[in-house]
Amino acid sequence: MHTDLQYPFDPQLLLRKRKSIKRELLSTPNLMDKHIAILGGSTTHDIRDMLELFLLDQGIRPVFFESEYAQYWQDAMFDNPELAALKPDVIFIHTSNRNITSWPELDDTPEEVNAMLGQTLAHFTAMWDKLRETYHCPIIQNNFEYPFYRLLGNQDAVNIHGRVNFVTRLNMKFYGYAQAHEGFFINDINYLSADYGLGKWSDPFYWHMYKYCCCMDAVPYLAFSVSNIIKSLFGKNKKAFALDLDNTLWGGVVGDDGVENLAIGPETSMGQVYTEFQQYLKAHKKLGVLLNVVSKNEHENALAGLNHPDSVLKPDDFISIKADWEPKSLNLTRMAQELSLLPESFVFVDDNPAERAIIRQQVPGVPAPEIGQVEHYIGVIDRSGFFEATNLSNDDLKRNEMYRENAKRAELQAGFADYEDYLLSLKMTAAIKPFEGIYMSRIAQLTNKSNQFNLTTRRYTQEEIEAAAADPGTVTLYGKLEDCFGDNGVVSVVIAEEKGDALDIILWLMSCRVLKRDMESAMMDELAQRALDRGFTKLIGHYYPTAKNGMVKEFYALQGFTKVEEDGQGSTRWELDLSGGYEKKQHVIQVQSES
Repeated sequence: MHTDLQYPFDPQLLLRKRKSIKRELLSTPNLMDKHIAILGGSTTHDIRDMLELFLLDQGIRPVFFESEYAQYWQDAMFDNPELAALKPDVIFIHTSNRNITSWPELDDTPEEVNAMLGQTLAHFTAMWDKLRETYHCPIIQNNFEYPFYRLLGNQDAVNIHGRVNFVTRLNMKFYGYAQAHEGFFINDINYLSADYGLGKWSDPFYWHMYKYCCCMDAVPYLAFSVSNIIKSLFGKNKKAFALDLDNTLWGGVVGDDGVENLAIGPETSMGQVYTEFQQYLKAHKKLGVLLNVVSKNEHENALAGLNHPDSVLKPDDFISIKADWEPKSLNLTRMAQELSLLPESFVFVDDNPAERAIIRQQVPGVPAPEIGQVEHYIGVIDRSGFFEATNLSNDDLKRNEMYRENAKRAELQAGFADYEDYLLSLKMTAAIKPFEGIYMSRIAQLTNKSNQFNLTTRRYTQEEIEAAAADPGTVTLYGKLEDCFGDNGVVSVVIAEEKGDALDIILWLMSCRVLKRDMESAMMDELAQRALDRGFTKLIGHYYPTAKNGMVKEFYALQGFTKVEEDGQGSTRWELDLSGGYEKKQHVIQVQSES
């Protein structure tokens, strides 16, 4: 991750060095290509340039379509060959209160104001509906920032003729649309402008001179916000915290000061600050973010600190606690391996700048934010957008529980000499079925999050997943796994297309938290049976190498396929002959399936 692009960043430096930073980032291997359409109601070329930098830093190489000035409506509502040729993966509509064409007047009746509100909303909803129908991709829409003046003073927020009141009501209508429509997301420039400072954000000079909806220095913040939504949609969110303890979760050094002298709890102002930070971290568990400790400490001292009567976070809140005197970079890497996560899935939080620098150097891709003083820990982490919530599934809400259950499975495994006996003791049951409406969001989410056990790393929007499910020439399967310790949720996805006498597997992925549980063989058995039921005599598989999916390089060989092709980049093509029938591979999972 490029240090200049990490929050808090210097907007003037980014605007000045955009070309050189772009050249550096384009050399990053294994970038994900995505087509982004920007439909602007004001000047957007600087937003495009900044958005490109942030997306490249997050592993996404964008190809842009950009509207001419203020042509957002025309490009959305009427045929535009250039936009159609792009086949956008995401559409970003960049409008602001400068694009509201009708405002209430003091002599308007309530009925006239309401009609004006409805007409303004209809202008946008017609556009959103048209774009959804035409392009079937996620849409990101700015809400409206407050006006930079208030004719009625404080009453502007209350009186129906006030512009503040009008913007508030209009924003609420936008949120209602977002709540009712999958794949529609709000870029909250109302919050961004307030956080930045509305007076500076809306400086009229930039509108009248350049037709910018915000001041130049605010452009990187706006673009960063949009990039966080996009990277979340395509599975680039972080998944876990790796947290220091001393002077990070509490004030003081537990081994030197003693538990009784730590700054935590309501008795002192500094203790209250640390308590608020712990409350903020604990709230992330509800998002499915995993909490972990990486601390240079005696293990007993670490547990004693976490068991402080006023500590919000207790030992049971953490999936892994590594408190010893090993280098933190080594412990973080080990932790990632144990949890079947990539190291870059973690956010490292430590008050010590030397430790942060070591992590950045030794474990590339792991952000170690410059958190500053404890009063600013929350602000820096929160505005960094590591865990931007777009699609929040039930599996997300249960993720901490699932990882804790995995730890119990590991304990059980240690008591068995025979691995198959261990698997049988788990009493696993799997539902392997065609895609169902209730799981469409989770399936789309998995296609964008799974990197290690992912043979082709194709990414899908929810609309594309629904289209695959509806296509009679496509076989879709999801796998949901339960055992005696709990429900793992939807953990595997397969999509295969009819191709002559074969089923061509274009997507096969599995969550790494169920590795070595024979779920991949259960999916293979079900796919082969469905191929035979449809009269196919062959399965075709593909492996496209990335920096992260080397673990499945020989997956098809292990499933009995024959390699028939390999190119210079290591991409391979495999075939399995079904003409003589198929013998099931797994015998430890009880599978429920349906046609």
